Amino acid sequence: MRTTENVIAVILGGGRGTRLFPLTRDRAKPSVPIAGKFRLVDIPISNCFHSGLERIYVLTQFNSVSLNRHIAQTYRFDTYRRGFVQILAAQQTLMGEEWYQGTADAVKHNEPYILNPRLPDDYVLILAGDHLYRMDYRKMLQVHTETNADITVSVIPVREDVTSGLGILQTDADGRIIDFVEKPQTQEELLQLRVSPDVFTSRGIEAHDREYIASMGIYIFNREVLQEFLQDDSNVDFGRDIIPGAIATRRVSAYFFDGYWEDIGTIRSFYLANIALTDVAPAFNFYDEQAPIYTNRRHLPSTKVNSSSVRSSILAEGSIIDDSELDRTIVGIRSIIASGSRVYQSVLMGADYYESEAQRAQNAQDGVPNVGIGRDCLIQNAIIDKNAQIGDNSVIVNRDGIDNYDGDNFYIRDGIVIVPKDATIPAGTEV
Repeated sequence: MRTTENVIAVILGGGRGTRLFPLTRDRAKPSVPIAGKFRLVDIPISNCFHSGLERIYVLTQFNSVSLNRHIAQTYRFDTYRRGFVQILAAQQTLMGEEWYQGTADAVKHNEPYILNPRLPDDYVLILAGDHLYRMDYRKMLQVHTETNADITVSVIPVREDVTSGLGILQTDADGRIIDFVEKPQTQEELLQLRVSPDVFTSRGIEAHDREYIASMGIYIFNREVLQEFLQDDSNVDFGRDIIPGAIATRRVSAYFFDGYWEDIGTIRSFYLANIALTDVAPAFNFYDEQAPIYTNRRHLPSTKVNSSSVRSSILAEGSIIDDSELDRTIVGIRSIIASGSRVYQSVLMGADYYESEAQRAQNAQDGVPNVGIGRDCLIQNAIIDKNAQIGDNSVIVNRDGIDNYDGDNFYIRDGIVIVPKDATIPAGTEV
C-alpha cells in the first residue's frame, strides 16, 4: 500500500454553516460537538493519523476561536516528529483582502503554506470538516497512482432522495469521471446521471436501490495540477468549478467507497447521525481500539447515575444523572440532570464547566436555573447545546409539530427543538 509521506492534508472548515445554525452561531462547523465528547473535526484528523498523515492544515473563516482552542489542546506532537495540525484562519494578505469565496478560493489564499516549495509533497488531500466516516486514505492514494490520475474524487453510491445536496457524477468502465453536476436541481438533469447497478456490482458493491454516484467532497490532487487550477481566479469552488472543468482536460478518477458516510450539513442530519449512535450495533463504530477517534483528554471523573433508568443511550464522562429516565439520548460531558426528568431521543451537549456552590447559591437568589437540566423536565426530539440552563418543570417537545421557528432562547429547525449555547430556559417553559 502506498505511503503518505509525500502527502499534505487540508481540512476545509466551511463557511458560515447557516444550515447548522444555531449550533454554528458561536463556533465553526468543525467545532460542533458530536457523540457526547468529540468534535466534528476529530473525525478527519483521526482518519489522517490512521492513514499515516501527520501534517494537516485546517482552514477556517468564521467563529474559529473554539476550534483553535480545541486543536491547540488536543493535537500536540513531540519535538522529534514533523507532524502538526495547524489552523489557517482567513486573513488579509498581499494575495487578497476578501473573505474566502469558496472551497478552492480558501486553498488559494493559503497556497504559500499548503504548496510550500521547500516541502517535497507530490499530492494534496482535500477533506471536509463536517463528515462522519472512517476511511484509510492510503487506499484512495493507491487508486490515484495506479490510474495515473491528475485528480481523484472519493465517491459513494446514493439513492435519488439525497442527490439534490451532493455532487453527482458518472464514470466510464475504467473509473474515469466523464460527467459531474454539483447539486442537480432538475429531474431531467438528474436522470441523465443515473447509472446501472452493474457499475457498482462490477466493483464488488451491492447497489441496494442506489442508482447514483455521489462525490464525498474528498479529493486528491497532484501538486502541480492543483497549482495550475488555482491560478484561474474563476475557480472558487472544487465541486462547482474545478472538478466539472477538469474532467474535459485532465484524468479525473473515482475512488469507490461503500462504508458508512454521513454529511453533517443540516440540523436534521446532525440530529439523526447522533441518535443513530445509540443503536445496538451503530453503523459508525466509535469503539474500534485499532483506530480510535482522538479528542481532547479532559481528565474528568466517571459519570454518576443515581436511581435512574437509562436505555440505549451514550453517557460521556463527568456527568451526574439523578433519578431520571433516559432513552436513546446522547449525554455530553459534565451534563447535570436533576431528579424526575425524562429525556427521550435527544442530544445533550453538556457543559464547559461545573458551577461552584457559590454560583448555584447566586442562581437561586437571582431566580436563574443552574446549568443543566432541572427537576421534573420533559425533553424529547431536541438538541440542548452547551451550558444551557433548563429550569424546573420545563417541557421541550415541539408538541405542535412546527417545522421552523425562532423563539425566545430556542429555535426549531426541521421539527427539532434546539436550545443554543449558554441559553436560559425559565422554569415552567413549554415549547
